[in-house]
Amino acid sequence: MPERKTPPANDRIATVGVIGCGYWGPNLVRNFNQLPISNVKYCSDLDPMRLKHMKTLYPNVITTERFEDLIEDPVVDAVAIATPVSTHHPIAKACLEGGKHVLLEKPLAASIAEAESLIEAAEKNNRVLFTGHTFVYNAAVQKMRELVEAGELGETFYISSIRVNLGLFQEDINVIWDLAPHDISILNHILGCEPVTVSTFAKSYIRPGIEDVAFIALQYPRGIVGHIHVSWLDPCKIRRTTLVGSKKMLVYDDTSPLEKIRVYDKGVTIQPHYDTFGEFQLAYRFGDIIVPKINEVEPLKKECTHFLECIDNGVCPKTDGRAGLAVVKVVERACESAKLGGAPLSLERSKGGSK
Repeated sequence: MPERKTPPANDRIATVGVIGCGYWGPNLVRNFNQLPISNVKYCSDLDPMRLKHMKTLYPNVITTERFEDLIEDPVVDAVAIATPVSTHHPIAKACLEGGKHVLLEKPLAASIAEAESLIEAAEKNNRVLFTGHTFVYNAAVQKMRELVEAGELGETFYISSIRVNLGLFQEDINVIWDLAPHDISILNHILGCEPVTVSTFAKSYIRPGIEDVAFIALQYPRGIVGHIHVSWLDPCKIRRTTLVGSKKMLVYDDTSPLEKIRVYDKGVTIQPHYDTFGEFQLAYRFGDIIVPKINEVEPLKKECTHFLECIDNGVCPKTDGRAGLAVVKVVERACESAKLGGAPLSLERSKGGSK
């Protein structure tokens, strides 16, 4: 077990409980345990074997199959929830109503209505509702947003994202609910706005009724087009986002060990003056390829730190409940569009939606 740092004497240490110790939960426990401003008191899971494993790693942590134990303990300040999406709403709502701050893994909820219900519960009880959109805290994604905001790439034309691999097939949700929230949160964060329409083509090849490949088209304000391809049926693991601007182009490859971002000084310019069609020509620009320096810090560590800082300072998280709702809204409507054969659907702001 990693050695914990000793916090300054004047720092308040938050007591945290983690619900769900399957795939992602242990990563939350590890990060909260290593931070000098938090202490993990509880691990909760329905699987006794997972609890036994966590107890082996963290002997001082209390393990329990009842997540209610975390709510009933007045010492616990906050809970992090990494359970199946169908359980997000009932567990998170019980925690919020029990006076606990909540970090909830993506997607925030299984429907727009459930997401709005959690936002309402958080506001009513004056608690922090934090959505675990980990990629928003990724240094490469943050650098992309900086470049876009600074105008380095010029006017954004379109942004395309691919997230494919062979597996892991989920039993309770389709590939859109499983993988697309990552890319939707990335696109929303980079562009600083939400899409206005969505159109989706999806297919179920392995198990009837559970889509395992999808192509999602998004229309953002200012004529920006977004495209997301997600699949559990691809021979290669690809995690790549391409942004094309009027001045430059950018490629973010999350699987690259060294050069996460490449900025290409490439573009096309129409000659402003020509007398005949024969004189018409496009000017292609081929410039340098720049690899921006990125200070890599584990995104989940930054996410957990930000969550605790929001609790301590009373500030709104970068990925609050409304950001989570914005993603759930796209996912739900994308699935509806897929059922309609790809018909474009409006993403009207719903009650409690992002402003």
